[in-house]
Amino acid sequence: MRRHRTLTTTSRDSALPVDPDRAWAVVASGRPGPRWYVDAAPFVVRGGIDRLVGGAGRRWPPPGTPLLATGDRAGFWRVTEADHERRRLVLVADVRAPGTVTLTTEVTDGRLRQTVALEPHGLLGAVYLVADLGARETVSELAHRRLLREIGQTPTQA
Repeated sequence: MRRHRTLTTTSRDSALPVDPDRAWAVVASGRPGPRWYVDAAPFVVRGGIDRLVGGAGRRWPPPGTPLLATGDRAGFWRVTEADHERRRLVLVADVRAPGTVTLTTEVTDGRLRQTVALEPHGLLGAVYLVADLGARETVSELAHRRLLREIGQTPTQA
């Protein structure tokens, strides 16, 4: 697994020894039941924190469709892009935060890449950006590992 971090983003990139179509079916599945983008431990915790600060938390179950579509809602995410040809899924968190949190997942050339980005809003957002860096790293790592498990592999060095 490759890791990359900037002040505003953190990424994970892993090799997939499975067919990209199979991996994409897991990444973008909108079927009912546990899903990595709703039930990964860091997203459950974040949903709880959101409720504590007056937000709605994880309010939406997966939509019950074979694949997520642009405009769907699941967990606390809004699907802003579900490009099934390019195998790119962009989720924006609908939570109370001093900025916009975006999770982008791509399956390309036998690789899985996920990037969490925080675009801060105002002075509080700038402070949060720095204070949240460790948490973003943890969220990225745990969510990536959960997705890899759902795809049917364990993280490997690449």
